[in-house]
Amino acid sequence: MGDNNLTTNTSIITGEICSEPVISHKSYGEGFYTFQLKVKRLSGYCDIIPVTVSERLIIDMDLKEKTYVQINGQLRTYNKIEEEKNRLVITVFAREINSISLDEPIKNPNKIFLEGYVCKKPIYRLTPLGREICDVMLAVNRAYNKSDYIPCIAWGRNAKFSQALDVGSHIKVWGRIQSRTYKKKIDEDSVETKVAFEVSVLKMENCEEEEDEDNR
Repeated sequence: MGDNNLTTNTSIITGEICSEPVISHKSYGEGFYTFQLKVKRLSGYCDIIPVTVSERLIIDMDLKEKTYVQINGQLRTYNKIEEEKNRLVITVFAREINSISLDEPIKNPNKIFLEGYVCKKPIYRLTPLGREICDVMLAVNRAYNKSDYIPCIAWGRNAKFSQALDVGSHIKVWGRIQSRTYKKKIDEDSVETKVAFEVSVLKMENCEEEEDEDNR
């Protein structure tokens, strides 16, 4: 493909629109809308995932709350300044969107593949219940010399594998996009509830090990 990032950053999410699309911004005369998509896990818990879509993709669609859609796209990130602070904004940028029916069960409503480079030293730790976990920040190249900086979280043996990665390691990741709420202490008397988005890693490969095998 001419656009290489189409093969290094791909996501397919299927779910229910849970917020009315609103105009986000315009670029070169093209308008973009944002909305939230509720994607159900096998456990029954739902991830609420932000979506950005061009007006040109939805010109003949009646997107409203409780509509079910499947979105093929990419996970994109950008920095937004709020109250003089940088905030990492994460969204699924739609390249294709289709209305769907629920006549058949959805086998895998949330999947993503990324290929990129570790851009921060992975942070390995144990949860209070003793479960291994590792945070990995992945830089995925995009066209026009841009990159998306995507937080990933690995568990168990993938966490143990991740902690040994160096900054600059070239890796592939398969998983799902997830949302989670957490509490942030503002001052002595107030706590704010925030939402974080990340890729939960189901499978991970070190591309450099593959390259070494090919060169033998």
